[in-house]
Amino acid sequence: MAKIIDDAAAHKIPVELRQILASDQSALKTWNNLTPLARNEWICWITSAKKPATGARRLERANKELSAGKRRPCCWPGCPHRQK
Repeated sequence: MAKIIDDAAAHKIPVELRQILASDQSALKTWNNLTPLARNEWICWITSAKKPATGARRLERANKELSAGKRRPCCWPGCPHRQK
């Protein structure tokens, strides 16, 4: 069965996040049920990390939280692009 990743979002989905979504059916299901704005929040939260280690931790956390059905990253002020 093909795994379709909905990429309707203002930001491009990072390769690492695509890999997570392609390999985790629960995370993919949550992702595909998100609004484009919610997808942007996840993408921007992951890509806004200043250090590679922080980005890696955010990817790991995104995998766990999307798998659990979480719709937005917690404790983050939101995509700065949204406020322009």
